[in-house]
Amino acid sequence: MNNTNNAQITEGPVWKGLLTFFFPILFGTFFLLLYNTTDAVIVGHFLGKDALAAIGGGTAVYVNLLVGFFVGISSGSSVIISQFYGAHNDTEVQRSVHTAIMMALIAGTIMTIAGLIISPWAMQLIKTPPEIFADSVIYLRVYFYGMISLFIYNMGAGILRAVGDSKTPFYSLIVGCITNIFLDLLSIVILHQGVAGVAWATVLSQSISMILILFVLAKSRSSYQLHLSQIGITPHLLAKMIRIGIPAGMQSILYTISNLIIQANINIFGTDTIAAWAAYSKIDAIFWMTSNSFGVALTSFVGQNFGAGKIDRIRRATKEGIIMSGAMAIVYGLIFWFAGTTIFHLFTKDESVITIGMHMLYFLVPFFITYEPIEILSGVTRGTGAAFTPMLITCFGVCALRILWLAIAVPCNPTIRTVLACYPVTWIFTTILFIIYYKSNSWLHHHIMGK
Repeated sequence: MNNTNNAQITEGPVWKGLLTFFFPILFGTFFLLLYNTTDAVIVGHFLGKDALAAIGGGTAVYVNLLVGFFVGISSGSSVIISQFYGAHNDTEVQRSVHTAIMMALIAGTIMTIAGLIISPWAMQLIKTPPEIFADSVIYLRVYFYGMISLFIYNMGAGILRAVGDSKTPFYSLIVGCITNIFLDLLSIVILHQGVAGVAWATVLSQSISMILILFVLAKSRSSYQLHLSQIGITPHLLAKMIRIGIPAGMQSILYTISNLIIQANINIFGTDTIAAWAAYSKIDAIFWMTSNSFGVALTSFVGQNFGAGKIDRIRRATKEGIIMSGAMAIVYGLIFWFAGTTIFHLFTKDESVITIGMHMLYFLVPFFITYEPIEILSGVTRGTGAAFTPMLITCFGVCALRILWLAIAVPCNPTIRTVLACYPVTWIFTTILFIIYYKSNSWLHHHIMGK
């Protein structure tokens, strides 16, 4: 990324700088969703329901848990690098880039070894049915072979976003998605490799995305250029990355745990309700995808401006981010409200399932707007390096309170609406906590790096 592009982040219209990050991140997340959906469609069509269950059941839970945790940790590297880049501290940018890549290499290696050893035990732990147990273990083990490429890709993509380049990760994801589709069909239809072939297709496509990211970093002529011979750990930078990243990683794990508990509560209402919730979750996935993209964009935008000492731009970005994301929530809400029944028919023809699903939609959609400040304010504060307090607010306000609600309110009034109420209750409460935290300005009391 050249100096002109960097100027768009630390100077000029704030909304334009924000959208420079936002749209490539959003489209990249869309292709990631397409990436996973395509796997399921191809496997379900050619290999059947057992194979689909093997790649999408307990294995998906473990994969999402691990990937979410590392992506959270890697956010610490992105924050550090964006601050140094905004402060024009080229030496520390260089050290941070090479430390981040080394951290991904070490974490990926450890995860690969551990995953190969514990895969059978992990599938036993969640009581995987005998008919899909062998395929589940095979898929999970092969997937763990790709941990190094997956971790390095995510770290490299985070580095590029930190310096303002969100387009390259997007393009590399498109290449990986197309490659994955081709390799899926090749391994299943022509080579007849079954579930193992699907896993290897994923690993190889992830490796190609990683290579593209590393190539761009190596060919860069800026301060974030990657030199393979310089990859190594700078202790004080690693400590800062972990200090910021660990809270985000733990937050991801607790989110997953709370969602599993919600799913367990929904399961007691029977197959129609489970199917309705599954379909509804597919419908509102685009809302969560867009909200998360705003948060990620703000973290990188704020990181550079914090490093440059431009606090006024951070405050303007916060206001404009809330306005833009709030408008987005209203637009999505209106679309889902009026076109929900039509969209549900894409997933099921069962009228009872659609009726239950629409009741869920009518209850939750009006509260979408109450969630947006959480994503915006956590992205802003994390961009300054303040990671611990936002983690506490999110973990208590969303995760812990949600679990308490399910444990206390649901037994008193055991209806599906009471279960679903845990979402707006925790969104509103957590938004209030974040507003109080933001207004306190304590998140600004970090030393600007590189100054």
